[in-house]
Amino acid sequence: MTLSKAKRALRRHADAKKAKTYRGFFKNAEKDVFLGVTTPKMREVSRAFWTLPLSDVKRLMASRVHDERSLANSILVLKFNKGDGAGKKEIYDFYLKHKGYIRNWDGVDDSAPYIVGPYLLDKDRTVLFKLAGSKNLWERRIAMVSTWWFIRQGDTADSFRLAERLLKDEEDLIHKAVGWMLREAGKRNLPALKKFLARHAPSMPRTMLRYAIEKFPEKERRKYLQLPRA
Repeated sequence: MTLSKAKRALRRHADAKKAKTYRGFFKNAEKDVFLGVTTPKMREVSRAFWTLPLSDVKRLMASRVHDERSLANSILVLKFNKGDGAGKKEIYDFYLKHKGYIRNWDGVDDSAPYIVGPYLLDKDRTVLFKLAGSKNLWERRIAMVSTWWFIRQGDTADSFRLAERLLKDEEDLIHKAVGWMLREAGKRNLPALKKFLARHAPSMPRTMLRYAIEKFPEKERRKYLQLPRA
């Protein structure tokens, strides 16, 4: 399998109509090229080319073609899942070393919860708090969204800690990520979410709050939304 064959495989599944639709989901992707490859087809191509060397994956990560970057993420997740302990560490280290190539929210969401999250599940998580303090939007989102894996294992503590760190973030895409993780953490530990909201709901960005309480009963949602703003 070669990089050029992987790129050709993607283009065989290109869909101009879907490409136009997908572009609409990304406010900051004016310079990106979209092929319109669907998620099932992307997974199909990644399964066929998951053995590509990391040097080629890096080239995909650096591409202006949005779908090629998505393919890189899908391949990295497969490599991580198929790797032994040393293999998983190699992919985790590679991912963090080249995180600067990530330039859209889906680049974070399709990779961080499935590489960074599982790798750190039983390890020190200081790196997440360092990323949460980064000037780079995508690194902050990596920090928050990586905790989805912890949440799925019933471990919500760091999700709440990182959410608290990011409460004053000015980026809407961080507000959405934090609210999303708070909502997911609440599914596992509702008392902890309500405790967090009791402390922070009045000062939370509106989008973050709406995401966090999305699954609450309507009457309870209105109560939080009607709180005086701090």
